[in-house]
This record gives sequence, C-alpha cells and structure tokens, in this order.
Amino acid sequence: MSKLIINGGRPLNGSVEIEGSKNSVLPILAATVLNSGVNIIHKCPKIHDVKLMLRVLEYIGCKINNEGNTLIIDSSTANKTEIPEVFASEMRSSIIFLGPVLARFGKVTISYPGGCVLLLALFYTETSKLE
Repeated sequence: MSKLIINGGRPLNGSVEIEGSKNSVLPILAATVLNSGVNIIHKCPKIHDVKLMLRVLEYIGCKINNEGNTLIIDSSTANKTEIPEVFASEMRSSIIFLGPVLARFGKVTISYPGGCVLLLALFYTETSKLE
C-alpha cells in the first residue's frame, strides 16, 4: 500500500484552480438548447469535442461568444432540428443533442453518432443470421 509521509511542522497553504470537465460540459452544452435564452458557462475546457459541440450549436442557430474560458451561448435563435452526419459522425457524444432538440422543437433528425458504424454493421450481421 502506498503512503504519503509529510515531515515538517509548517502549515500548508495555497490554492488550486479547478478546471471544467469534458464529461460535465458536453451535456451542459447540449442542454443550452432547452432554455431559449442566454447561457453562461465558466471554466469550459478548450478541447476538440467542445469545439465540435459548439459547431453543432452554431449550425442549429445558436449564437456563440467565447471569452477566455467562459462561453456565452444564446439559444433563442436556434431553429433547426437536424444534426447533420458531418457533425454526428465525428463524435459519439453528438447523440446527447437528441433529447434537448426533441424537447424544444418536438422533432429531431440525427445520424448515427461517431463510433457506431461498426456496431450497426455487427447488429445487421447478427440479425440477418436469425432470418
């Protein structure tokens, strides 16, 4: 078992900046479609999947303002219910737009998310064996 031994007698002090998490921010970004207004998200990580999610939001009509690590998303102008294959196929997390877009507009069209083509091929192969 590992252990940490601290010798000293001096008090520890300081601060640590906590960054945002990709696994938290991706569903939050998709949920911005729901409120039909301005959303402010602080400490948003600057990673590829976040950039792709922002491209989807822009495509469906949201206005994006990026100020450092803060995103301001105005979803009042969102007006499309289709997530094109070019976006959906690039990341598995694109499927999380399904619920918010459906809830707001009553319909949604989305391609299979990235990484699912192989699973879909396996599904059709296995089901054809049943016939």
